[in-house]
Amino acid sequence: MADRRPVIITCAITGAIHTPSMSPHLPANAEAIIASALGAAEAGAAILHLHARDDETGQPDQSVEGFARIVPPIAAQTDAVLNLTTGGSPYMTVAERVRPAAHFAPQLASLNMGSMNMGLFPMQARYPDVLGWEKAHLEGSRDLVFRNSYDDIAHVLAACRDNGTRFEFECYDTSHLYNLAHFADTGAVQPPFFVQTVFGLLGGIGAHPDDIAHMRRTAHRLFGDDMVWSALGAGAHQMRVAATVVSGGGHVRVGLEDSLWSGPGTLSASNAEQVRTAVTLIETLGCRAATPEEVRTMLCLPNQKIAA
Repeated sequence: MADRRPVIITCAITGAIHTPSMSPHLPANAEAIIASALGAAEAGAAILHLHARDDETGQPDQSVEGFARIVPPIAAQTDAVLNLTTGGSPYMTVAERVRPAAHFAPQLASLNMGSMNMGLFPMQARYPDVLGWEKAHLEGSRDLVFRNSYDDIAHVLAACRDNGTRFEFECYDTSHLYNLAHFADTGAVQPPFFVQTVFGLLGGIGAHPDDIAHMRRTAHRLFGDDMVWSALGAGAHQMRVAATVVSGGGHVRVGLEDSLWSGPGTLSASNAEQVRTAVTLIETLGCRAATPEEVRTMLCLPNQKIAA
């Protein structure tokens, strides 16, 4: 076991893209998010990437109060690394998005490294009966720019700097890698850089093997040994991207935030199911799932507890 490479599994529990009508298995209230996160950790996820939702509507909720319903109970019941989003929803301002991470001082938080179009509207064809905020959520993305300007990125870094929080740098296209390199060159962020390359979302880079190879090459050229490289594939691309990335020496992210599916036409029953599939994949490729303690060492995470 000791000679097998440890692969980090991040599980993104609920996110802000999918809506409750799309799957009965999407955790859409605090109780479900807590249970699903703990199940994912038990299945082998070393990092839990967390968003909150309104308990009544299932709408993304980036308030401190919303996160207070999920973060302390999860932290009290698992040793997994808790990664709080600062991406929130593309419909939110950066000031709204950073509040939970600034308040709870997690060891790890996500940080989107550039602006992009965010095209969710193709999902309307699959879910024509969604109503209310869910319908507006999809339709509005035809004219939606997910803003992550240089000032926005600097705002998140400044808001979390005194907490010692480190970051999962989410890169949806090649330019985002260069933006990260800019902040590294100015000393605003320090290695090791946990780089999460994102494939297959409309508005970002595709999920073709050539796209993956290009992002990997570029990231390694820019950051070399200062980088811990991970990747996720959106929707049907999830496990194919995971297999490609693990084969290329990287780490993986799965979860219902990124894909609702376990196979063609079959909804995933839980986040734990996707984590178990990732564990099997990793072991088949001669590696093993990393432990939370190994992740803390790899990412040089601060030795701190979640704030109450």
